[in-house]
Amino acid sequence: MSSPAFGAAEQFIEGTIAAALVALWLLAVALHLARPYMLALTRKFTLRLGADLWWTIYVGMRDVFLLQVFLGSFIYFYPDVVKNNDLPITGGLAGAFAFAALILKLMTRGDADARSFQAQTFLIGIGASLYLVPYLLGSQVTMVNSSIATQLASILVSSQNPTWALVLCYLSQAIVGVLGVAAVVYNLRLASSSAPQGRRGRAQPARGAELGDHDE
Repeated sequence: MSSPAFGAAEQFIEGTIAAALVALWLLAVALHLARPYMLALTRKFTLRLGADLWWTIYVGMRDVFLLQVFLGSFIYFYPDVVKNNDLPITGGLAGAFAFAALILKLMTRGDADARSFQAQTFLIGIGASLYLVPYLLGSQVTMVNSSIATQLASILVSSQNPTWALVLCYLSQAIVGVLGVAAVVYNLRLASSSAPQGRRGRAQPARGAELGDHDE
Protein backbone atom coordinates (compact mmCIF):
# COMPACT_ATOMS: atom_id res chain seq x y z
CA MET A 1 0.00 0.00 0.00
CA SER A 2 1.41 3.39 -0.96
CA SER A 3 1.92 6.09 1.61
CA PRO A 4 -0.61 8.56 0.10
CA ALA A 5 -3.28 5.87 -0.01
CA PHE A 6 -2.59 4.92 3.59
CA GLY A 7 -2.76 8.57 4.66
CA ALA A 8 -6.06 9.04 2.83
CA ALA A 9 -7.52 5.92 4.48
CA GLU A 10 -6.36 7.11 7.89
CA GLN A 11 -7.95 10.53 7.38
CA PHE A 12 -11.17 8.87 6.21
CA ILE A 13 -11.36 6.70 9.34
CA GLU A 14 -10.61 9.63 11.64
CA GLY A 15 -13.20 11.80 9.89
CA THR A 16 -15.76 9.00 10.18
CA ILE A 17 -15.11 8.67 13.92
CA ALA A 18 -15.42 12.43 14.36
CA ALA A 19 -18.76 12.43 12.53
CA ALA A 20 -20.02 9.38 14.45
CA LEU A 21 -19.22 11.11 17.74
CA VAL A 22 -21.90 13.70 16.94
CA ALA A 23 -24.58 11.00 16.96
CA LEU A 24 -23.05 9.31 20.00
CA TRP A 25 -23.01 12.55 21.98
CA LEU A 26 -26.64 13.25 21.09
CA LEU A 27 -27.65 9.72 22.10
CA ALA A 28 -25.69 9.96 25.36
CA VAL A 29 -27.37 13.25 26.26
CA ALA A 30 -30.83 12.02 25.26
CA LEU A 31 -30.54 8.79 27.25
CA HIS A 32 -29.21 10.61 30.29
CA LEU A 33 -32.04 13.16 30.25
CA ALA A 34 -34.61 10.38 29.69
CA ARG A 35 -34.11 9.07 33.24
CA PRO A 36 -37.34 10.60 34.68
CA TYR A 37 -39.37 9.18 31.80
CA MET A 38 -37.80 5.74 32.24
CA LEU A 39 -38.51 5.82 35.98
CA ALA A 40 -42.15 6.72 35.35
CA LEU A 41 -42.41 3.96 32.78
CA THR A 42 -41.14 1.30 35.19
CA ARG A 43 -44.11 2.04 37.48
CA LYS A 44 -46.48 0.93 34.73
CA PHE A 45 -45.14 -2.62 34.73
CA THR A 46 -47.35 -5.12 36.53
CA LEU A 47 -44.46 -7.53 37.08
CA ARG A 48 -41.40 -6.55 39.10
CA LEU A 49 -39.22 -8.66 36.81
CA GLY A 50 -40.27 -6.69 33.75
CA ALA A 51 -39.54 -3.38 35.49
CA ASP A 52 -36.12 -4.59 36.62
CA LEU A 53 -35.24 -5.78 33.12
CA TRP A 54 -36.38 -2.51 31.55
CA TRP A 55 -34.34 -0.44 34.01
CA THR A 56 -31.27 -2.66 33.60
CA ILE A 57 -31.40 -2.37 29.81
CA TYR A 58 -31.83 1.39 30.00
CA VAL A 59 -28.93 1.93 32.41
CA GLY A 60 -26.71 -0.38 30.38
CA MET A 61 -27.44 1.40 27.10
CA ARG A 62 -26.96 4.83 28.67
CA ASP A 63 -23.58 3.99 30.17
CA VAL A 64 -22.38 2.05 27.11
CA PHE A 65 -23.07 5.00 24.81
CA LEU A 66 -21.18 7.31 27.16
CA LEU A 67 -18.30 4.84 27.23
CA GLN A 68 -18.31 4.74 23.42
CA VAL A 69 -18.12 8.52 23.37
CA PHE A 70 -14.98 8.41 25.50
CA LEU A 71 -13.39 5.62 23.47
CA GLY A 72 -14.12 7.44 20.22
CA SER A 73 -12.56 10.59 21.67
CA PHE A 74 -9.20 8.82 21.87
CA ILE A 75 -8.32 10.20 18.43
CA TYR A 76 -8.17 13.65 20.05
CA PHE A 77 -5.42 12.50 22.40
CA TYR A 78 -2.95 12.04 19.52
CA PRO A 79 -1.20 15.34 18.68
CA ASP A 80 -0.45 14.41 15.06
CA VAL A 81 -4.10 13.54 14.40
CA VAL A 82 -5.33 16.77 15.95
CA LYS A 83 -2.78 18.87 14.08
CA ASN A 84 -3.30 17.38 10.60
CA ASN A 85 -7.11 16.97 10.46
CA ASP A 86 -10.09 19.33 10.42
CA LEU A 87 -11.38 18.33 13.84
CA PRO A 88 -13.18 20.30 16.57
CA ILE A 89 -10.51 21.95 18.66
CA THR A 90 -12.11 21.02 22.00
CA GLY A 91 -12.85 17.40 21.12
CA GLY A 92 -10.26 16.15 23.63
CA LEU A 93 -11.75 18.22 26.44
CA ALA A 94 -15.20 16.86 25.57
CA GLY A 95 -13.84 13.33 25.92
CA ALA A 96 -12.30 14.26 29.27
CA PHE A 97 -15.69 15.47 30.52
CA ALA A 98 -17.29 12.20 29.38
CA PHE A 99 -14.61 10.28 31.28
CA ALA A 100 -15.22 12.44 34.36
CA ALA A 101 -18.92 11.52 34.23
CA LEU A 102 -18.00 7.83 34.04
CA ILE A 103 -15.65 8.18 37.01
CA LEU A 104 -18.40 9.91 38.96
CA LYS A 105 -20.71 7.00 38.25
CA LEU A 106 -18.01 4.66 39.57
CA MET A 107 -17.20 6.53 42.76
CA THR A 108 -20.73 7.46 43.86
CA ARG A 109 -24.06 5.71 44.27
CA GLY A 110 -25.03 6.75 40.76
CA ASP A 111 -28.77 7.17 40.21
CA ALA A 112 -29.49 6.81 43.93
CA ASP A 113 -27.62 10.08 44.62
CA ALA A 114 -29.43 13.19 43.38
CA ARG A 115 -26.36 15.40 43.65
CA SER A 116 -24.28 12.91 41.71
CA PHE A 117 -26.91 12.79 38.96
CA GLN A 118 -26.93 16.58 38.75
CA ALA A 119 -23.13 16.65 38.54
CA GLN A 120 -23.23 13.99 35.80
CA THR A 121 -25.78 16.07 33.89
CA PHE A 122 -23.51 19.10 34.15
CA LEU A 123 -20.45 17.17 32.95
CA ILE A 124 -22.25 15.50 30.05
CA GLY A 125 -23.87 18.78 29.01
CA ILE A 126 -20.55 20.64 29.02
CA GLY A 127 -18.85 17.80 27.15
CA ALA A 128 -21.55 17.70 24.47
CA SER A 129 -21.34 21.47 24.03
CA LEU A 130 -17.56 21.38 23.75
CA TYR A 131 -17.86 18.85 20.94
CA LEU A 132 -20.98 19.81 19.01
CA VAL A 133 -20.45 23.57 18.88
CA PRO A 134 -16.95 23.56 17.35
CA TYR A 135 -17.86 20.64 15.08
CA LEU A 136 -20.94 22.29 13.63
CA LEU A 137 -19.62 25.85 13.56
CA GLY A 138 -16.00 24.97 12.76
CA SER A 139 -15.35 21.67 11.03
CA GLN A 140 -18.55 21.81 8.96
CA VAL A 141 -17.99 25.34 7.63
CA THR A 142 -14.50 24.81 6.25
CA MET A 143 -15.92 24.45 2.72
CA VAL A 144 -18.04 27.62 2.95
CA ASN A 145 -16.48 30.59 1.16
CA SER A 146 -17.26 33.48 3.48
CA SER A 147 -15.31 35.68 5.84
CA ILE A 148 -17.35 34.62 8.88
CA ALA A 149 -16.90 30.92 8.10
CA THR A 150 -13.17 31.41 7.61
CA GLN A 151 -12.87 33.26 10.90
CA LEU A 152 -14.83 30.60 12.78
CA ALA A 153 -12.76 27.83 11.22
CA SER A 154 -9.51 29.58 12.16
CA ILE A 155 -10.59 29.43 15.81
CA LEU A 156 -12.60 26.20 16.14
CA VAL A 157 -10.81 23.82 13.73
CA SER A 158 -7.73 22.08 15.07
CA SER A 159 -5.72 22.04 11.83
CA GLN A 160 -6.19 25.79 11.38
CA ASN A 161 -5.39 26.64 14.99
CA PRO A 162 -2.62 24.10 15.76
CA THR A 163 -1.07 25.95 18.70
CA TRP A 164 -4.19 25.94 20.84
CA ALA A 165 -5.19 22.53 19.48
CA LEU A 166 -1.99 20.97 20.82
CA VAL A 167 -2.33 22.79 24.16
CA LEU A 168 -5.86 21.46 24.61
CA CYS A 169 -4.74 18.00 23.46
CA TYR A 170 -2.06 17.81 26.15
CA LEU A 171 -4.41 19.28 28.73
CA SER A 172 -7.01 16.63 27.92
CA GLN A 173 -4.38 13.91 28.27
CA ALA A 174 -3.42 15.26 31.69
CA ILE A 175 -7.03 15.42 32.89
CA VAL A 176 -7.78 11.87 31.73
CA GLY A 177 -4.54 10.64 33.31
CA VAL A 178 -5.34 12.19 36.68
CA LEU A 179 -8.88 10.83 36.61
CA GLY A 180 -7.60 7.39 35.64
CA VAL A 181 -5.15 7.36 38.55
CA ALA A 182 -7.94 8.45 40.90
CA ALA A 183 -10.14 5.60 39.65
CA VAL A 184 -7.35 3.04 40.15
CA VAL A 185 -6.63 4.30 43.69
CA TYR A 186 -10.35 4.20 44.51
CA ASN A 187 -10.69 0.60 43.31
CA LEU A 188 -7.56 -0.49 45.18
CA ARG A 189 -8.82 1.06 48.41
CA LEU A 190 -12.22 -0.50 47.90
CA ALA A 191 -10.66 -3.92 47.33
CA SER A 192 -8.34 -3.59 50.34
CA SER A 193 -11.17 -2.52 52.63
CA SER A 194 -13.39 -5.42 51.59
CA ALA A 195 -10.64 -8.04 51.88
CA PRO A 196 -10.34 -8.00 55.73
CA GLN A 197 -14.11 -8.29 56.03
CA GLY A 198 -14.03 -11.34 53.78
CA ARG A 199 -11.29 -12.93 55.87
CA ARG A 200 -13.20 -12.25 59.09
CA GLY A 201 -16.32 -13.73 57.52
CA ARG A 202 -14.44 -16.91 56.64
CA ALA A 203 -12.77 -17.13 60.05
CA GLN A 204 -16.02 -17.02 62.03
CA PRO A 205 -17.41 -20.37 60.76
CA ALA A 206 -14.05 -22.00 61.44
CA ARG A 207 -14.08 -20.67 64.99
CA GLY A 208 -17.64 -21.91 65.42
CA ALA A 209 -16.58 -25.36 64.21
CA GLU A 210 -13.76 -25.42 66.74
CA LEU A 211 -16.19 -24.61 69.54
CA GLY A 212 -18.49 -27.38 68.36
CA ASP A 213 -15.65 -29.88 68.39
CA HIS A 214 -14.70 -28.77 71.88
CA ASP A 215 -18.24 -29.29 73.15
CA GLU A 216 -18.26 -32.80 71.82
